[in-house]
Amino acid sequence: MDQLNPYETPNTFKAHRAEYLFGVVVVTGLMVWNISEIRWWVAIGLFFYIDLIGYLPGAIAFKKANGGPIAKGYYVLYNVMHSFITQGTVILVWCLTIGPEWALLIIPFHLFGDRGLFGNFMKPLALPFEPVAQPAYQKMLDELGIDQKGPEGGHGPAAEAEKPEPALAGR
Repeated sequence: MDQLNPYETPNTFKAHRAEYLFGVVVVTGLMVWNISEIRWWVAIGLFFYIDLIGYLPGAIAFKKANGGPIAKGYYVLYNVMHSFITQGTVILVWCLTIGPEWALLIIPFHLFGDRGLFGNFMKPLALPFEPVAQPAYQKMLDELGIDQKGPEGGHGPAAEAEKPEPALAGR
């Protein structure tokens, strides 16, 4: 992935997720270290409000549309609510108005978890709201010579684990 080719191959996607998994570990460590100082009702509310506003409406609309297209506003809601910019602003405003507190760590925990554990990044407007395998993606991998016919049935990073990506070969 680079500025002229802003897509990820399975290996770069796996590496990208690993960085966010590291964030989950760090935030979880901080939360455990300060567990007695966390206001859990605040943390639970902050954890769920992101998806109540940003994910649930789009997921319901997608299900009602039987996998068909839904309004782009649902994508915008998801992307805004799952943005570190938006949530960083929420944390800043909270700290300035209510004061800093350990419960706020649940916000990066949520975002790191979505990306690292579940592989959920921003939702492109041109794709279905929920993950659906795209033949064009497989075609791109085929054209790049990345073998996806592996133990995961041709889907996922393990399918290419034996073979380096062409751009990385020889480096």
